[in-house]
Amino acid sequence: MTDRLSITTDMILPEDAATAVLVGRVWSKAANGPCPVVLKDGTLHDITKIAPVMSEVLEKKNLVELLADVSAFPALGDLQSFLDGVSGELLAPNDLQAVKAAGVTFADSMLERVIEEQAKGDPLRAQEIRGRLAPVLGDNLKGLEAGSPKAAEVKALLQDMGLWSQYLEVGIGPDAEIFSKAQPMSSVGCGALIGVHPKSQWNNPEPEVVLAVTSDGRIVGVALGNDVNLRDFEGRSALLLSKAKDNNASCSIGPFIRLFDGKFTLEDVKKSQISLVVEGEDGFTMTGVSPMEAISRTPENLVSQLLNRDHQYPDGAVFFLGTMFAPVKDRHGPGLGFTHAKGDRVEISSPKLGKLINRVASTSDCPEWTFGTVALMRNLAGRGLL
Repeated sequence: MTDRLSITTDMILPEDAATAVLVGRVWSKAANGPCPVVLKDGTLHDITKIAPVMSEVLEKKNLVELLADVSAFPALGDLQSFLDGVSGELLAPNDLQAVKAAGVTFADSMLERVIEEQAKGDPLRAQEIRGRLAPVLGDNLKGLEAGSPKAAEVKALLQDMGLWSQYLEVGIGPDAEIFSKAQPMSSVGCGALIGVHPKSQWNNPEPEVVLAVTSDGRIVGVALGNDVNLRDFEGRSALLLSKAKDNNASCSIGPFIRLFDGKFTLEDVKKSQISLVVEGEDGFTMTGVSPMEAISRTPENLVSQLLNRDHQYPDGAVFFLGTMFAPVKDRHGPGLGFTHAKGDRVEISSPKLGKLINRVASTSDCPEWTFGTVALMRNLAGRGLL
């Protein structure tokens, strides 16, 4: 297995890339460091003159207008040259922002979280528990608006049946689950290896919409993300959530952030479908779709719970909205469900957002994360950008 995937420009761009406003980050060999960029007609333009870091670029309230004339920004090279590693590397499109995520935001994933909890992280028990709980929980959860009076009624019903769970509390109760997925600067981009902890025997990809949120709570754009998840770790104890979520190369975002403009809005995101394809070197294939219309809380509601007078993010945030996709297709034997294997190719896509492609490896085999905030500041200072 080679580290670099074979990816072409037409594989990863949105269907309407010619009119989309796409911003991201690259490691430029010419600049000897990371650069925020805008993509136009297949060419990446350095927008460092707007701001040297993406978190600050996204704070500009007239950003779409600033990017309208790309001739004002120097060309770094065509996108393909970065995908091939010739001119540099395509990075995750976020840098100093907090990397946050909302959990249990779809009915199907609520059910799977309850199954993990009852199975105590053992995939062998999951199938039996799923068959017992699905008829009861599935019918009660579908179509529920979290925090609504109807949700309160369902909560009371499930409590009476002895089926209440901490996952149902955050799934349909008034308060969303919001957690730190990764550290600023640690996300990987399209084409990179993604990491699964070597001790995990039950894990999965989580294809998600990722919002770009400014420090004052504006949702200015959206990307695709893979919230790589260790089901056995979290299933043993919810207190292991951080160990299940935040590992080396376990957070992938990209390929670009699509900014909202007159042609693309948050309403388009709400109607989108996020597709997943996993192809293993063993010939195993799995597909799935997560429709955003099935989410139990609106993006605006989730953002209001993320960032408010009681909790601030001065560098903004990138915010995973959760997924309804929790794979149960058996891979290594009857009743064992799905888990990743080394070398899996994972593709997450949506027509208006493009395609995020990564390959699975052990966290210990992925490149170590060494370029953090201090390294970024030293690099920018050395280039005369601070």
